[in-house]
Amino acid sequence: MENRKLKNSELDRKSIEEFKEAKKTPIIVILDNIRSLNNIGSVFRSADAFLIEKIYLCGITAQPPHKDIQKTALGATETVAWEYFENTLEVVEKLQQEKTKVFSIEQAEGSVMLNDFKAQPGEKIAVVFGNEVKGVQQKVVSASDGIIEIPQLGTKHSLNIAVSVGVVLWDLFSKIQAPQPPKGEF
Repeated sequence: MENRKLKNSELDRKSIEEFKEAKKTPIIVILDNIRSLNNIGSVFRSADAFLIEKIYLCGITAQPPHKDIQKTALGATETVAWEYFENTLEVVEKLQQEKTKVFSIEQAEGSVMLNDFKAQPGEKIAVVFGNEVKGVQQKVVSASDGIIEIPQLGTKHSLNIAVSVGVVLWDLFSKIQAPQPPKGEF
């Protein structure tokens, strides 16, 4: 049996209006001083894919519209809600006051491995991703409700920020969403 690739017209894509009206996954992304515009655009695309509620762009993180963000976002800056804050710690404190649990994605003492992390039903989660070189600021890590670490078994123990966002969002999305019936058998 040959498996035919689906055409774009067969992908059941949401319009911008349908996306904005859709029930969102209760996950918020916080970008703490991300310097690469291509990484920022990739984060928007991943956030769009998993119906993420919002992205906070903080510190030196650039904001749309910008051609280098658009190049990788492919229009996701039009669908995913976002807001800019100069100070990442202010966003963390604001969200915590709104009863959102904030987790830094970092390699740190007391971290919980992503595969061991259990999302609580009905709980809104915010995940903080840090600068490509320095990671999440220590003061933000310290203020977080917890630290989640992506297990890495190789020699580098370093993933690109856009890859880290994709891995974490997929994992959290799959833990939060109800199981879907399989599309096909293997």
